[in-house]
Amino acid sequence: MDAMAAIRETFFQECEEQLAELEAGLGAMLDGGADPETVNAVFRAVHSIKGGAGAFGLAALVRFAHRFETTLDHLRAGRLPAAPEPLRLMLRAADALADLVGAARDGTSLDPDRFEALVAELAALDPAVQEGADAEPEPTPLLSFTPVPLDDSIFDEPASEPRERVFRIRLRPHPALYAKGNETALLLRELSRLGRATTLCDASALPSLDELDPEGAYLAFEIRLATGAGEGEIREIFDFVEGDCDLDIVEEGEDAAGEGGAEVTAQMSALVERLQRAVEAERSLLAARRQAGRAAAQAPEAVPARTDDARPEPKTPSIRVDLERVDRLINLVGELVINQAVLTQRAREEGIARAAGVAGGLDELEQLTRQIQESVMAIRAQPVRAVFQRMPRLVREVAALTGKEVRLVMEGEATEVDKTVIERLADPLTHMIRNAIDHGLETPEARSAAGKPREGLVRLSARHRSGRIVIAVEDDGAGVDRARVRAVAAGKGLIAPDAALADEEIDNLIFLPGFSTAAEISDISGRGVGMDVVRSGIEALGGRISIQSRPGRGSTFLMSLPLTLAVLDGMVVTVAGQTLVAPLSAIVETLQPREGDVRGFLEEGRVLSIRGGFAPLVDLGRELGYRASAADPAQGVAVLVEADGGARGALLVDAILGQRQVVVKSLEANYGRAPGVAAATILGDGRVALILDVDALLARARAEPAPSSVGAPGERLLAAG
Repeated sequence: MDAMAAIRETFFQECEEQLAELEAGLGAMLDGGADPETVNAVFRAVHSIKGGAGAFGLAALVRFAHRFETTLDHLRAGRLPAAPEPLRLMLRAADALADLVGAARDGTSLDPDRFEALVAELAALDPAVQEGADAEPEPTPLLSFTPVPLDDSIFDEPASEPRERVFRIRLRPHPALYAKGNETALLLRELSRLGRATTLCDASALPSLDELDPEGAYLAFEIRLATGAGEGEIREIFDFVEGDCDLDIVEEGEDAAGEGGAEVTAQMSALVERLQRAVEAERSLLAARRQAGRAAAQAPEAVPARTDDARPEPKTPSIRVDLERVDRLINLVGELVINQAVLTQRAREEGIARAAGVAGGLDELEQLTRQIQESVMAIRAQPVRAVFQRMPRLVREVAALTGKEVRLVMEGEATEVDKTVIERLADPLTHMIRNAIDHGLETPEARSAAGKPREGLVRLSARHRSGRIVIAVEDDGAGVDRARVRAVAAGKGLIAPDAALADEEIDNLIFLPGFSTAAEISDISGRGVGMDVVRSGIEALGGRISIQSRPGRGSTFLMSLPLTLAVLDGMVVTVAGQTLVAPLSAIVETLQPREGDVRGFLEEGRVLSIRGGFAPLVDLGRELGYRASAADPAQGVAVLVEADGGARGALLVDAILGQRQVVVKSLEANYGRAPGVAAATILGDGRVALILDVDALLARARAEPAPSSVGAPGERLLAAG
């Protein structure tokens, strides 16, 4: 990839960050958080996108961003109230801006009428804006700048309109200005919009190419501006670079129009030839600054507010690394974990580990391996904010299609999870959000009739729990219409008409392939694909999805996923001569069952009595097909485990070998799906061991009816303790 292509790619990566900040800021303002810091952050996001687009000559993107930026400028100046209707229009404009960025990145074209209509709506928010008065000139790519020769009339007094004022502006940028992603060319362009501007460039400090520092600042500028604006409007242009440059603004008197012009012109004429020679060096300088410094510019704290004289705290340095490189490092760490286990196993088999020195060395190697693994995994860990922030736009679009009023609340956006998990969350979340709005929420009229607010609520949240991430999509709609769900499932042949199903089982029918309660096919639903895709996608990630519904009050979908798909801590157990691994995050305790603690029910079922409650006892040997007869619980060990939904059960194993860190290998990708098995791993002796799917095992156990002494359905599995 050449240097220009790399810079362009970096620009579009940063556009994604700016669009996410824009979306979050406008959402916060719509919820009543229109504080100056948020308003300024939103303005900066659009301003940065416009500036970068101008550097690459993206005319359509610049024009739309300029109109959007002007509207936001009215908002931050107090000329436009932060009312719901203007903010909703700005959210639509943010969606359009994202589409324009995507089109510019992919080289595609979009319908210009859509954007012209939005520009007109934005302009209508400011009655003072006249047609064409705020037009953005065609952007000239900054990287194709060519100096213009000067003449002696450059400072001649131009004809001016009545009340026109003339200012002389001297600007000398510091290196910090460029390090924060700002560009003097954009500042000069903004000045030119206020009136007639004549600019001279002082390149006397420009060194030779071999002495040039890519992060230095060598050029200074003198601008003569004839304008009807005041000094305050001029200084406002330099808001974001205040403190990062030497700035002097002086208004000329009536007789001062040409004073000093000849002297400056003579000095600058001598520099023209040198400046022309430095053009190529300046191009390289701009490219290096944009690539190395733009990331630091995007953080809100990078630009101090004008009302605060305190300097921002220094940011922690960061770099961009291709995910492919990180993945290779993850794989190597996985091999390191396996080889460390092999080394430890062989040392024990040879009796070497009994030597104090060797034992200590092996322990240190194990600790170092774990620290390396944790550090590498932390590199790939990212907040779910990246996928969450795609949802507000989806909510707006689906709400518009269904005619419903919807408010989205997001919580736990900073919760971190492996990037590979995040990338595969987008589709399941999209289906669930669409389902919550289309099927879960009632129409505004129906909600009013039921005594609810017209505006429905959809809550999207994420949190860590027991070494996993739990994502919830909750709505305050009517809940699952169980009678209709049952009737539709029976009508489609998915269940027998006379099937005896509990409420929870009826709710879970919506996950069956081909199930849909939509009366007709639409752009949103009705084709019988959706929630079954969600379940398949979640299970492919080693996760589980469940539903909790309350008639008239709404539904909650819970997704539980592993934090990483690469490594986990497990307990190694043996069953019928086979070695298995149980995820340590699911284990509550281990115990030796006594004869009186195990009770049978129905034909072959058994439960384990634990401190006044009962938990289903899962004989792993029989469940996984390792033996035909039931094992004697008194001769084995019960491992009490807890599923993501809170239900508990006991896994009966023969013995526990110990705890160790294992590398997760996909069983489905290399072999196929096996009930009760989540993945596989390689042990220290080179053998393959299966990693248990605790949720699936408990779900199968809970499907069996319980004895009457345990309690009513849904209550028979009591939490131990």
